[in-house]
Amino acid sequence: MEKKYRQLELLGWTFTITPMRFFLTGLALICLGTIIVRLVTGYQYVTNLTDETPWGLWIAFDVMTGVALAGGGYSTALLVHSFDYKKYRVVARGALLTSLFGYILVMVGLFLDIGQWYNFWRPFVSWGYSSVLFEVFWCVSIYTTILSLEFCEVLTERIAKSYHLKVLKILPILIIIGLIFPMMHQSSLGGLFLLFKAKMYPLWWSEFLPLYFLLSSFFVGSAMVCVETDLARRGYAHEVPHNVLKRLTRVGGRVMVAYLLLKLYDLTVQNQWGLLFENSLQSNLYIVEMVFGIIIPICLIFSSIVNTRRGLMLYSWLTVGGVVLNRMNNVFTSMYTSGNYFPSIWEFIVSIGLISIGCLIYCFIVENFKVIGDEYAVQVRVQNANNSGLQVWSSSAQQVFEDKK
Repeated sequence: MEKKYRQLELLGWTFTITPMRFFLTGLALICLGTIIVRLVTGYQYVTNLTDETPWGLWIAFDVMTGVALAGGGYSTALLVHSFDYKKYRVVARGALLTSLFGYILVMVGLFLDIGQWYNFWRPFVSWGYSSVLFEVFWCVSIYTTILSLEFCEVLTERIAKSYHLKVLKILPILIIIGLIFPMMHQSSLGGLFLLFKAKMYPLWWSEFLPLYFLLSSFFVGSAMVCVETDLARRGYAHEVPHNVLKRLTRVGGRVMVAYLLLKLYDLTVQNQWGLLFENSLQSNLYIVEMVFGIIIPICLIFSSIVNTRRGLMLYSWLTVGGVVLNRMNNVFTSMYTSGNYFPSIWEFIVSIGLISIGCLIYCFIVENFKVIGDEYAVQVRVQNANNSGLQVWSSSAQQVFEDKK
């Protein structure tokens, strides 16, 4: 039986109404209400943070993990624009949009985690040159601005069209700048942990932490592009040639091999192999992180299993999960003893709600702008939507295809 979903249209803008989007809207509304309570009352009613455990879910997941997962923008841009791999252009805009949302959510997470949030503007005028967080703040702020300006290429195709050519002219400069700042703050987030040698469990502390954070943000970027592309395929019939995704992830796979070799060298130099097999919570989670997040994905990406869609997605999800676990381990497992801190339900609601808001805005933009795919993909989406009655792709996208025929 065919399912038909209602499509709202207002002033030329369209948005498809589905049960899942109703659910996401509910989560978003609860999240916004919780944020208001947090801003008015502070931490006490919505978080379990204390002076002894000042870093919680919002820092570990929304910021540390979010920045890493948003790395698909700069890693894909590096391949597409710097190395001129034209075969990857089909995923460039989707990666840019996902990365932009990722960094916006990171900035929201940082804003919520500031105790006196109304002082968020102070780093703009009080320059703490010796602070790692100051450098991270500025790099994240500038890179989010750069991503927004880069995305104007998509926006000006439909609105403010007179500025489209101007945006295209400055785009190469924005891309070059956009390759510099993420490398700086990705590594600086790792450098922040260098200060905590006495507090962190030895398996996670290393002088190579800045390099670890940078390398992992690069190879998880291509994996996130695969995940985003697969979700777009399911929702919008966005078909990307399998070879494109496989080659993109194998570039990340080579970086992952370098990451693994550096980790093994680090364990040997610091003489930590004994810690690895002591059968403690920390050692067991470290083994899980390395085996399921690094070793197995490396075996998968250089095997024939990634010639299938399921095999490639297995690699991508394991890689994403491995980096998520790594960031959570760096914050919680390595520094907090058992029972010190566990996120409140409201902390989870805010994190899930922010993701829900991002998904809803993503759907709106994809349905009203040419973000994913080329003109062939637009034709496939229009045909599938018309055949199934779902009408998930907007009339504006269909008009783009008609104009290009």
